[in-house]
Amino acid sequence: MPKTIISTQTAPAAIGAYSQAVKAGGTVYLAGQIGLDPTTGQLVDGIENQTQRVFRNLAAIAAASGGSLADAVKVTVYLADLAHYVKVNEIMATYFTAPYPARSAVAVAALPRGALVEIDAILVLQD
Repeated sequence: MPKTIISTQTAPAAIGAYSQAVKAGGTVYLAGQIGLDPTTGQLVDGIENQTQRVFRNLAAIAAASGGSLADAVKVTVYLADLAHYVKVNEIMATYFTAPYPARSAVAVAALPRGALVEIDAILVLQD
């Protein structure tokens, strides 16, 4: 099955040896996003702003793949502090509707650039 690399300027460029997303068949694997503003390349401040920015970045990449966050079947949330779980969950609920994607939330020791949250997703596009 051929792979298609997904890239958009409406989300931050990859800051390492990875792609913003890879499409294989009808499945799209979105790389983890942190709260980088795609126009400045800078991390936005605070857990609320970072979480909002992360979901906007994911939505931009999903759109570039021909899908949307409504196509998400799995989301993984990485938190530098589990105390932010409730706030991230509240914000996530504004980007998804039932039936919700499966989700994992994981505490990590640190994230790139000192981010407070990173989120990745898997989409399955409708034919």
